[in-house]
Amino acid sequence: MASAATLLMKPKVVRRISRPDVAAVKALGEFGVATVHEAQGRTGLMRPYMRPIYPSAKAAGPAVTVLSAPGDNIMIHAAVEVCQPGDFLVVTTTSESTDGMFGELLATSLATRGVVGLIIEAGVRDVSELTAMDFPVWSKAVHAQGTVKDTPGWVNVPIVCAGATVNPGDVIVADQDGVVVVPRESSEEVVKASHARITKEEKARERLRNGELGLDFYGLRVKLNDLGVEFVEE
Repeated sequence: MASAATLLMKPKVVRRISRPDVAAVKALGEFGVATVHEAQGRTGLMRPYMRPIYPSAKAAGPAVTVLSAPGDNIMIHAAVEVCQPGDFLVVTTTSESTDGMFGELLATSLATRGVVGLIIEAGVRDVSELTAMDFPVWSKAVHAQGTVKDTPGWVNVPIVCAGATVNPGDVIVADQDGVVVVPRESSEEVVKASHARITKEEKARERLRNGELGLDFYGLRVKLNDLGVEFVEE
């Protein structure tokens, strides 16, 4: 989806965007969706209906955004030209759609250009072929419904995909837990926060292995008491 202001703009393809630091993107991808989401204050998640088409799918990269008409993939074809190696294509539509707007042939084109994956708030098809190609895709639906190539749209403009705002060049992190968006400007700060969270979790994990209760070292026993919860024998 897009704002009313975007929809009033003339359809266009923006060729050049600012991209985040490559090392930051790599680190965020290694941390994964759950850690990154928590580290940036529980923000940036796309809605849970955005699922990987195969379980091992995992990728991270700067977003190239596409806003297209439902059931029309001409702007995805237009976006391929401006993608660079390491990019993550993010597609949404001007109104709700589950049509199969992406398949094996477009995936072949993107993979040839070094694109790391696709997020699409619509449908995909050719799932067995995409899986065999090991091309990571997160979609709203799997649907064999065909599409047309008739309606102009936008490439590399701000969009809202599955409830999350995505600006061109933002970092997309996607895995089995879903999809999270990290604003390009804060990507290095989120890397530091993710490091800190991993360290904290490692310490907590060790304490749990030693038999301590999270109820105690998280201070939850006191909180339960404050909430009026009583522990009784029967």
